[in-house]
Amino acid sequence: MTAFSLNPEQIAWCAELRTLADEQLKPLAEKGEPGRVNRPLVQALGELGLLDRLFAGEGPGGSAASRTPHATSGALGLCLLRESLAHACTEAETALALQGLGAHPVAAYGSARQREQWLGPARAGHAVAAFALSEPGAGSDAAALALSAAPDGPSSWRLTGEKCWISNAPEADFYTVFARTTPGAGARGVTAFLVPADRAGLTGTPLDMLSPHPIGALAFDGVTVTGEDVIGEPDRGFRVAMTTLNRFRPSVGAFAVGMAAAALDATLAHTAERDAFGGKLKDLQAVAHQVAEMATRTEAARLMVHAAAAAYDRGEPDIAKRAAMAKLIATEAAQYVVDAAVQLHGARALQRGHLLEHLYREVRAPRIYEGASEVQRAIIAKELYAEQQPAGDSATRRAPRSATPEEPSA
Repeated sequence: MTAFSLNPEQIAWCAELRTLADEQLKPLAEKGEPGRVNRPLVQALGELGLLDRLFAGEGPGGSAASRTPHATSGALGLCLLRESLAHACTEAETALALQGLGAHPVAAYGSARQREQWLGPARAGHAVAAFALSEPGAGSDAAALALSAAPDGPSSWRLTGEKCWISNAPEADFYTVFARTTPGAGARGVTAFLVPADRAGLTGTPLDMLSPHPIGALAFDGVTVTGEDVIGEPDRGFRVAMTTLNRFRPSVGAFAVGMAAAALDATLAHTAERDAFGGKLKDLQAVAHQVAEMATRTEAARLMVHAAAAAYDRGEPDIAKRAAMAKLIATEAAQYVVDAAVQLHGARALQRGHLLEHLYREVRAPRIYEGASEVQRAIIAKELYAEQQPAGDSATRRAPRSATPEEPSA
């Protein structure tokens, strides 16, 4: 991979974001109710212009040519944004990411009418978006989704079935919903629809999860959708889903790096001050080596995340492999770092309200959503073996990229 380092503008921007998150967003987050959409926080993200950055340079189709070449824009800018917010306020980071995940399909593939009606309010933080792909029987194998879109006229369908583990459900204002329009066609028979939350027949229930995020299940009882609700093209919705996940997957790693960095900073401060065995905790070789390992894994993860994002912005062809590697190493490293930080802090880190108690609950989910670690390894291996295949070998040619199994957002 290409060597990577941030320029002074990017470094200054990250510092500014951390300060902004600590001083303006964290107080709003602390007033929120666990498991509920924090609308004042989402609106603040919009007022501060942070939601705008999720869609800068995006146009229909999400082509590389439409991306804005700026030091703090594109996929790399998104990673810097998520890492910086996560370091100071995971709730703000999560609210921003979920808004981006739900609205990005509209930004990249939506019609002019859809963009005018929904994208503006979403960017301003006035309308909450959600990405509805996961189902009770279709998680890692998202191409197996079963929500039925049965024809109901020349250009309309009725949605029947369930979605589960949908972030921002059931409180979102609109959902990007992926449904099966052609039975038996696998990934090629899925269509993306924009479904307003008040559409007749759509109901939802909240789910009580380990992390205090707004997550719920949706039930579709003959919900009517028309050609005007289609995002992109009929039977091409899986491409919409995969494009969105590929864009956001490296930044899930950035979220994890932000949490790891926060845990590392807390550990450096604690071990330097804590008296133990006639000295400071940091003077014990076992502790010092543990901290060194935590720092090394955090930095390695950060570099892979930045490299994958930069490759996406350059339009390089192997983004699926790079994105999978970045998410895999970053989420696994963050789990290790936060767990080690809890161990070095002792019982105090287990007390409700402690930073590490909060991070310990937060850090587990990213190893599952938007592609479980096992799925990332499968993607990496598939891409590696495909690179070894002779050009033009039809017997062993790689499967279409759209057939890659993914895990939607939890």
